[in-house]
Amino acid sequence: MHLRLRQFGAACVLALAISSVAHAQQDEEKTPLGKKMSAMNAAFKAVGRQVEDASQNANTLEQLTIIETNAKAALTMVPAKKEKVPAAEQTKFQSGYEAGMKELLTAVDKLKVSIKAGKNADAVATYDEIKGLQRDGHKEYRIKKAGAPPGGN
Repeated sequence: MHLRLRQFGAACVLALAISSVAHAQQDEEKTPLGKKMSAMNAAFKAVGRQVEDASQNANTLEQLTIIETNAKAALTMVPAKKEKVPAAEQTKFQSGYEAGMKELLTAVDKLKVSIKAGKNADAVATYDEIKGLQRDGHKEYRIKKAGAPPGGN
């Protein structure tokens, strides 16, 4: 019995060590752009959970500032997928990415205006518009994750 507990304990420690290494490797693989996008995504999810609730408007504005700051930084970066685009199309690819980020910033500004005015119903519609921009942008400019369904982001 004592031996089985030790084996089980050792297996748990080993599993924890392996998962910690895998998690650390995943974080290391993120590009600077990927880190900006992750920060934007976390803030965007928070906005989605509270955009309808006017009592959360102050926090929603904080989250939108996080999105805006990271989007402005991401605007100057190059998506990793650009390397996979034929050389003749890379300028067009980068221009399209930058235009998409500018469109996102415009929509975020529109969302901020709605929230500041207390027009949460309008804010919900703008949030949905941003979700569409996100989906389209990821489809076009993000490398598909291994095992991701076709057409998904």
